[in-house]
Amino acid sequence: MRPTYPLKLAILLALLIALLLPALPAAAAPDYQGGIHVVQRGETLSQIARRYGVSMAALAQANGISNPNFIYSGQRLTIPGASGGASSGGSAASGVHVVRAGENLSSIAARYGVTVAALARANGIANPNHIYVGQRLAIGSGGAAAAPPAASQPAPSQPAASSGRWIDINLSSQTLTAYEGSSPVFSTLVSTGSTFATPVGTYSILYHVQSQRMTGPGYDLPNVPWVMYFTNRGHAIHGAYWHNNFGQPMSHGCVNMRPEEARWLYEFTPNGAQVVVHY
Repeated sequence: MRPTYPLKLAILLALLIALLLPALPAAAAPDYQGGIHVVQRGETLSQIARRYGVSMAALAQANGISNPNFIYSGQRLTIPGASGGASSGGSAASGVHVVRAGENLSSIAARYGVTVAALARANGIANPNHIYVGQRLAIGSGGAAAAPPAASQPAPSQPAASSGRWIDINLSSQTLTAYEGSSPVFSTLVSTGSTFATPVGTYSILYHVQSQRMTGPGYDLPNVPWVMYFTNRGHAIHGAYWHNNFGQPMSHGCVNMRPEEARWLYEFTPNGAQVVVHY
């Protein structure tokens, strides 16, 4: 049976519409690889969690975020359950494990078949609850943690009153290490003075400012977080949200830290705590 004229017309019209209409774009793929999302300006943890179909609590836990309202542009978030999101940070064969977001010392020790105490002892960790993303942990073979190389240990000029909390800043290695007495409890890469040098010497934390605007020649930065002044000339340790080049001198004399790490140090360090700056 041949199609009638109206049916032919309808078929031709449908073909014409199909040819003239632009093709609909495919659904946009998530802009992450290997289970990592890089935070864009204006994004919130809630929005990111919804995007990837995970709970905000799970996302915060996987990245060690204690305050879900505090994330920053450029921050790399591990997406729990995403392909590659829990990729290996090292192996027993390599002897080194690089700490990833969401890991703790207990889970790392279990992974390599060593005890938490042995792993902490081999890496000079006084408080097993304080490890940080990017930290390199020495892992030995045969169920025992190997001692880390001597070059990885800081060599600060320890204050005479070493029973309390104090901070060592090594300008040569661009590292900051927080101490409880003679025991290191936290260490990370920082960015010290480039345009103007961070002054060498022994100082004290004078006062804390949770957030403030900082201005100077060539810069105007609002809401600089977790500021701890240690000289009366304006030198401070503080969070830096405007770059991610820690390990390289970048500042006008201050000590730049990742904002989430600056917050930890801000809450850990009392006024009066000594700050030792050296090469």
